[in-house]
Amino acid sequence: MNYTHLNGPSTAYIALGSNLGERERYLLEALRRLQHHEHIRVSRCSSIYETDPVGIVDQGPFLNMAAKLETTLTPMELLEWMMQVEAELGRVRNVRWGPRTIDLDMLLYEKAELNTDKLTLPHPRMHERAFVLIPLADIIEESDYPEWRELLDKCEDKGGVRLWKKTDWHREFVPSES
Repeated sequence: MNYTHLNGPSTAYIALGSNLGERERYLLEALRRLQHHEHIRVSRCSSIYETDPVGIVDQGPFLNMAAKLETTLTPMELLEWMMQVEAELGRVRNVRWGPRTIDLDMLLYEKAELNTDKLTLPHPRMHERAFVLIPLADIIEESDYPEWRELLDKCEDKGGVRLWKKTDWHREFVPSES
């Protein structure tokens, strides 16, 4: 399947989370590393939200955000790059839903539906996760995923998600041309 459109790159939405160490620094460094890949452009970022842990609740709170990417990579190539960024930033995968320096999850890639051992699109549990849907609501284009508003309305436990910091990706993180 060819994911590159005649009019340009494909759109992907990802979720980012961190609850170890300098949480905000890990989020921003992951975004910088994604932006520096020659086939990825970070076009929008949500605000940063502090969220209660899910799954294993005996751990520190997370910082979460979402980002919109424009890419000429296939979904699997993008996933591989995201996993490389996680590894470079010290992500250890030894406890499911456990503490982590950085977690990058692909939520949507165009209208792709994919189910492999490594990647399922759309993300199979995003509709259950306010910590994903609330940041995603900051940036998603309704034309990219019209169902998101209904998913957010149905999602429970929104009280565990608190605005932590507003961000402006282009002003704060993209170097100026001058």
